Amino acid sequence: MSVRDGAIDDLRAAVGLQIADEELLRTLAKGLLDVEDVLRQVVRSDVQAVNEAARHLVEAGGKRFRPMFTLLASQFGSGDRQGVVTAAAAVELVHLATLYHDDVMDEATMRRGAPSVNARWDNTIAILTGDFLFAHASRLVADLGTDAARIIAETFGELVTGQMRETVGPGPDEDAVEHYLSVISQKTGSLIATAGRFGGMLSDAPDAYIDSLRRFGEIIGTAFQISDDIIDIDSPSHELGKSQGTDLREGVRTLPMLYALAEDKPQPRLVELLDGPLTDDVLVEEALVLLRDSRGLERARVTLSDYAQRARTELSSLPPSPARDACESVADYLVARTR
Repeated sequence: MSVRDGAIDDLRAAVGLQIADEELLRTLAKGLLDVEDVLRQVVRSDVQAVNEAARHLVEAGGKRFRPMFTLLASQFGSGDRQGVVTAAAAVELVHLATLYHDDVMDEATMRRGAPSVNARWDNTIAILTGDFLFAHASRLVADLGTDAARIIAETFGELVTGQMRETVGPGPDEDAVEHYLSVISQKTGSLIATAGRFGGMLSDAPDAYIDSLRRFGEIIGTAFQISDDIIDIDSPSHELGKSQGTDLREGVRTLPMLYALAEDKPQPRLVELLDGPLTDDVLVEEALVLLRDSRGLERARVTLSDYAQRARTELSSLPPSPARDACESVADYLVARTR
């Protein structure tokens, strides 16, 4: 398959990815087109209801960061390219499956600019569709060997554990900030870590490179969530593409909120507003103003910068190359997008 017009431009725009090397750009763009083909083939079903629900999010698009990182990580080896594409499709299927389940838990009505499956059909269909995608991800990975199957099973466990820990909340003797960072490492970082691990492993990269890619993925995944936490509070709605304060409306305490509440003398009104979900737009705006004035937002930015630096450090053990430069650009982007 040739690289279609616009595919390279789309890749340049994805998650701040800065790639000057035209050969690498074309390789990644071609790989992502192959991943899209696999995704569409895998989710196809003879049962119309299953087919429509499963294709719903696949066709809604998205950044495809996880498969892109799988492909990028494979540049540090020279092994089975088809296996890398298969793994890239599998990690994206796992990601999409979690989105179906998340929308049920969050009672979301929109996803990627389209009605969510739970809103268009119902919660049962959304849950079962997520399970359907998990099953197909497992089937794809099973063809890659027992090590790959074990890794994806362990990743499933991390994702579910993180979600359960978030739902239950920190224990009475557990620090809320440490709990939150640990949870998002499991919920977001674990799958991106697996994407990097698969890319290196299936391209026969050296073990040291695979370990670095795995750790980079875990750290950068956590940084992505912190970055999203910040822009949900401090970016105009027209830049977000959605209304601000989504986390406030859902009653989710993100890192800037936790830092603000952890101050020696937290703002009493802010403490009151953060006690639960906010359904009134006026109250959401009031909470946003108070959060922007608190030290919590700046502390979250400092933590984000720390994670970005840790991610760059992991890359230092990889050989200099356009692929390493591209990974570094993602770390830079996550910080820059919150300023």
